Amino acid sequence: MDSTMKPFVHLHTHSHYSLLDGLSKIDEMVSLAKRYKMPALALTDHGNLYGALEFYKKCKAEGIKPIIGVEAYITPGSRFDKRPGIDTTRYHLTLLAKNAVGYKNLIQLVTLSHLEGYYYKPRMDKEILRKHSQGIIALSGCFGSELSRAFRNGKGDEAERIVREHQEIFGVENYFLEIMHHPGVEGIEKVQNEIIRLSKKLHIPLVATQDSHYLHSDDMQAHETLLAIQTNADLKDENRFSMNSDDFSFIDTEKAYEYFKDAPEAVENTGKVADMCDIELELGKWVFPNLPLPDGTTYDDELRRLVYAGIQKRNLPASEEIQQRIEYELQIIRNKGYSPYFLVVADLIEYAQKNGILTEIRGSVAGSLITYLLSVTHVNPLEYKLPFERFLNPERPSAPDIDMDFADNRRDEVIEYARKKYGEDKVAQIGTFGTMMAKGSVRDVARALGHPYSIGDKISRLIPMGSQGFPMTIDRALETVPELKELYEHDSTSKEIIDLARRLEGCVRHISVHAAGVVIAPRPLSEFVPTQLDPRGGKIITQYDMYAVEDAGLLKFDFLGIKNLAILENAVRLVKKFHDISIDIQNIPLDDKKTFAMLAKGETMGLFQLNGSGMTRYLKELKPTTIHDINAMVALYRPGPMDTIPQYIERKRNPHLVSYLDPRMKKYLDQSYGLIVYQDDLLFSAIELAGYSWLEADKFRKAVGKKIPAEMAAQKEKLIKGIVANGQTEAFAEKLWKLFEPFQAYGFNKAHAASYGRVAYQTAYMKANFPVEYMTAILTADAGDVEKISEAIAECVRMGIPVLSPDVNESFGDFTVVSGQHNGKPIRQIRFGLYSIKNFGNEIANVIIDEREKSGKFSSFADFLERIKHKNLNKKSLEALIKSGALDALGDRAAMLGNMEEALAYNHECAKGTTRQSSLFGLMEDASSVPKLKLRESPPVSKEQKLLWEKELLGLYISGHPLEEHREKLAKLDIDIRKIKLLREGFPTIVGGIIEEVKIILTSKGEQMAFIKIADFNDRIESVVFPRSFHEYKELLATDKKILAKGKTSHRNGTPSFIIEKVKELKA
Repeated sequence: MDSTMKPFVHLHTHSHYSLLDGLSKIDEMVSLAKRYKMPALALTDHGNLYGALEFYKKCKAEGIKPIIGVEAYITPGSRFDKRPGIDTTRYHLTLLAKNAVGYKNLIQLVTLSHLEGYYYKPRMDKEILRKHSQGIIALSGCFGSELSRAFRNGKGDEAERIVREHQEIFGVENYFLEIMHHPGVEGIEKVQNEIIRLSKKLHIPLVATQDSHYLHSDDMQAHETLLAIQTNADLKDENRFSMNSDDFSFIDTEKAYEYFKDAPEAVENTGKVADMCDIELELGKWVFPNLPLPDGTTYDDELRRLVYAGIQKRNLPASEEIQQRIEYELQIIRNKGYSPYFLVVADLIEYAQKNGILTEIRGSVAGSLITYLLSVTHVNPLEYKLPFERFLNPERPSAPDIDMDFADNRRDEVIEYARKKYGEDKVAQIGTFGTMMAKGSVRDVARALGHPYSIGDKISRLIPMGSQGFPMTIDRALETVPELKELYEHDSTSKEIIDLARRLEGCVRHISVHAAGVVIAPRPLSEFVPTQLDPRGGKIITQYDMYAVEDAGLLKFDFLGIKNLAILENAVRLVKKFHDISIDIQNIPLDDKKTFAMLAKGETMGLFQLNGSGMTRYLKELKPTTIHDINAMVALYRPGPMDTIPQYIERKRNPHLVSYLDPRMKKYLDQSYGLIVYQDDLLFSAIELAGYSWLEADKFRKAVGKKIPAEMAAQKEKLIKGIVANGQTEAFAEKLWKLFEPFQAYGFNKAHAASYGRVAYQTAYMKANFPVEYMTAILTADAGDVEKISEAIAECVRMGIPVLSPDVNESFGDFTVVSGQHNGKPIRQIRFGLYSIKNFGNEIANVIIDEREKSGKFSSFADFLERIKHKNLNKKSLEALIKSGALDALGDRAAMLGNMEEALAYNHECAKGTTRQSSLFGLMEDASSVPKLKLRESPPVSKEQKLLWEKELLGLYISGHPLEEHREKLAKLDIDIRKIKLLREGFPTIVGGIIEEVKIILTSKGEQMAFIKIADFNDRIESVVFPRSFHEYKELLATDKKILAKGKTSHRNGTPSFIIEKVKELKA
């Protein structure tokens, strides 16, 4: 670059946060700006501030001045006007924050554009621009600006009026005329010449911008592909939205002077604008919600009062050990200023508990005695030897993180409470960004390039699934999957798709709601972060993700929903309803013999954390007898640590095998028979044996969890040195490191295992002691999930609990417990709920239940039709009731179905109050008597047809099974689908069952093949039939066909499936 050239500064730049429009990743963009020796850089994404703080931090780290901006959408009228076809006009305007005041005003403007002005796009109007203009620089905008539009329409006078209006809004010194060099865009040069002329006439400075959407010129094809994905278009379509008429890359200073050789001052002025901007944000300084307190009380005082009151509430002795632990924790919390955070969490949990909402806390916070005494956590950390320092220690720089679990069907009630208590404008759920992942990128690119589905699907299937915390990338897949690499190297189409997908991989494609994160601010959120509506639901969410929200000073409160807490809550309610027994689930005995006996038998279906074939097998071997055994199994049953389970079982059975590698390890390994079970054991070892501080131990934990080889080597070297310096040998240190390895990425922390182990035990206790109520609660929680319902019903059958079809005289909305008789003895049964019937809404179900509860059971089909007077009792809903068996107690299914029209006419007349009128003479046996519904005879319905109806309306068979006549034959195979799913890859076997679904597709060669779903009595499996076998057995591969299929197992992508080679029909 010529040394006399003043550097060009990009003032109009889009990142990938301009969703599916910008391709540039922020770190790559900032790095390129640094390479171009640019002193400053602006980020102006379309209508949002999603990437603002990430951009700010990255620029600061690279020594580049960050300029936070936005390319705004401006409506010519009011932002509240949203008339179809009228208020769709909008203009672009480039806004840049000069300082912290301008940044705050940008947040206000962007928030209002989303919450008040959104109509196809988030729109601002002149009213809010005037109100929030302080500290903002305005550039006149791109070719889509109001100014450019006036010139394009030949309205020079209007253009001057627009300029003067913006000068009045932002101040003369804060308004610049923006010009771009994109000669390929039709009409732009004429407009630019007009803007330059106006600049000279009105003495308004020009600034040159590039409107960069990608970094390098050769990224144009990738960007065009991204646009095609956004608009669901084919790149071959000449009429699609495109920007390929010109180059929108991230140009350097030399190129800028080349482009603007006729107006070099426009390039120089970019530096002047940059000099005017100077934002300094104080990141990471946390603020807390305003929790009302009594006059004269501080947050520290109130926390202390509640904690000491909790000693009596928890029935603990006021011992010296407890008081010392309390004071130690309180001091750390007080010194770090976190008391209000703990009080707010305690307030939220108290609300839930007072309203019967079950709660649990996950993670290391269970190591806090303070939270236990506040009734936030349910595990006594002294009893379980849980360290507070794993959660919070004097050296830890990061804020505390308390993850609150609520019954998933009532989580939103607690969030709503927070909104009402702390203010609607101060509470929002956190936004999160969905990115283009490896498999999805390949499919999207293939579709955008116009290839058949099968081509993208073929490549995508070769990319393995990633693991938690380690998402799969295309590059890693190419390294680890030989077939994919071969395809890439020898097939030009695949290479093109993969290369483009790599460029798009990681780009943000949408914003959605974080699964758990909520922020609660002391003042309106718009003073801290921009907000918007969730695109899918209308909830207010932050535009910043969880990391940026904390940078902005707001601590994240995690509201998580757990289905098993809802199951427990419902089971406890059912026990109270049907047995009049009140169960305090948080204080059940932890030594219940029935519970441990059930676990030892492996009856684990429906239990939290303890189900699944592998875990069940280990539990049967272990025969747990204490809650510590359950906690250990919860922690160990995961990749890596799982190898320790056999040793744990051996040592439990034979205490003589218990030993410690170093006597100092006994104090933290005594509850796990001398074995490393928890991630905490690594930390304690580093502290006790290598002399680490808690800060060093915490850094050690985070570093080894990332599995970065160089970092791992450095940590190993440091640990070994520490161990040797503290009295052990290098050989011992090497041995200990090897023991650590399985736990480094997958280890559970002990507090988390204790919390989840407790919930696991609670579910086991309820199932062992109140099996009917517990299974009813499981069925209710899984309603709508056919596979899970089928699994639960199979478990009910094993347990001898009948599950009955829905019945208008006994069913409620959800599954419920009903009384019955078996061999003359009273039994408890489970009845399907009316909500589970397909094509039958909840509203009409509630009407039926309310009428029955108010006026008694229905005595006949006619009685039912006379009493249910609701618009939603129509042909569709009545047919669903009849076919599902819900009206079996009132009549014959065939007869009721055969007289549907008459029944609905009768119901219609009853609803009008005209049952005694002659208009119904055709339905009456005797017009002079009290009218009755007379049903014509109809041909009987076969049992098989009834089963098909049940399958259609309830999702599965209830009163029998189509395979019943083949039960003995299938039993002789000694193999079922559940067992087949456990077989290793490529194992030859036979599947017997009924075909539930068939999906026929064409291969790239135009041959037919099929994906089918086969079910037996207990499970179902996805199966594939390749062309050769499909051609031979096509006639047998149809829905509802009963077959025996020979083939082999497959575990591609981690999901068990079956490859069918031969088929024959099952015959009675």
